[in-house]
Amino acid sequence: MDISRYKQNALLLIYVNEKANAASGMAVEDECKLKFLELKSKRNYRFIIFRIDGQQVVVEKLGNPEETYADFTASLPANECRYAVFDFDFITDENCQKSKIFFIAWSPDSSRVRMKMVYASSKDRFKRELDGIQVELQATDPSEMSFDIIKSRAL
Repeated sequence: MDISRYKQNALLLIYVNEKANAASGMAVEDECKLKFLELKSKRNYRFIIFRIDGQQVVVEKLGNPEETYADFTASLPANECRYAVFDFDFITDENCQKSKIFFIAWSPDSSRVRMKMVYASSKDRFKRELDGIQVELQATDPSEMSFDIIKSRAL
């Protein structure tokens, strides 16, 4: 492939991605992808909480590696939607140390209807930006994402 053909293909790919972003109505800040890659590969964070700010998804909070699942759930607002990823470490029945990355769509019943609609309509688009998610969970109340549920979904 000659270099001009390569440039044409690259420009076409950029154009298609921009159109896809515009069609979803929601942009994803580069920091979201960067911090997720750091969680996945370097394990710099235990969790990341994302929020929609205007027309883009941004990082709201980074949980350090020593934080627990309880710290994570306490960081989610009671009356507002969020997206989150959590790096769950566990030991299998065969006594092997493993880890799974959970994507959690937090949409409490008490949040505004419009907010729930915006988060629901943007979820799949945002999730596609985070390559490496192993388990997805939708929660409208803390009991739907209890530690026992996370543990059972990981095994």
